[in-house]
Parts: sequence; C-alpha cells; structure tokens
Amino acid sequence: PFTKKYKEIATSIYHLSQKKMGALIVIQREDVLEPFITPGIPLSAEITSPLLESIFIQGSPLHDGAVLVRQDMILSAANVLPLTGRTYGERKLGTRHRAAIGLTELCDALVLVVSEETGKTSFCMQGTLYPLSIPIP
Repeated sequence: PFTKKYKEIATSIYHLSQKKMGALIVIQREDVLEPFITPGIPLSAEITSPLLESIFIQGSPLHDGAVLVRQDMILSAANVLPLTGRTYGERKLGTRHRAAIGLTELCDALVLVVSEETGKTSFCMQGTLYPLSIPIP
C-alpha cells in the first residue's frame, strides 16, 4: 500500500538480479526517514523500471548508495544509510545488506537489496533480512 509502482520496482529488481547489478531501494512507509539517511542527489522522478535500472549501472554517479522511494516517486539516489552494528559470526554480509539492516533497525522502511556478487534478491524489515523471489515478469 505504500507505492502503486510495485510492478515497476519488481521488474527492475528482476532485471538487475539477472545482470548481477547491485541495488538498494528504500521504500518509505509511515516513519520519517530523513534523520537516518545522509541525503543523496534529489531526483523527484516517477518510478519506472528503466530509470531504476539506469541508476544502478556500474560507474554511474548514482549507483553507490540507496534510492529513496516515497509513494510513487523516486525522491533521491546515492543516499547513504546507517550500517548495522550487529555481527553475524562467519556469515559475510556486504555493505548493501548491512545498510538495509541498519536502516530498518531504526524505522519501519522496507528495503530491497540486489547482491552485486550473487544477483540474489532480499528484502529487509525490522532489522531482519529475508530472501525475495521475483517471478519472471
């Protein structure tokens, strides 16, 4: 219920996963996120799959960091999220995953992650990371 553009986001995540292009997408829910995020580049653009995918192209000035989504708009890109301070023993978590956990420990945001190393997709809520399956669009 927090965005009507979920199909665009799902399509983007599927394509990014297939190409093993890392991504971090924050969907704002009820909580204000500004106290927890270091602002990136303002965009104020409607969510489209091609736009989301182009943001995360390796070498793009916006690809490092998170995209911030509020309702049906991409507010900004290249945002920096707080990293979790938790350790996971032998399990190695990349920066994107640690950032997703870190932000969701502090607020009710939904964070979507695509691993650059494996192409695996996850979502994070309330400080917990879950595997995400995206059906072929």
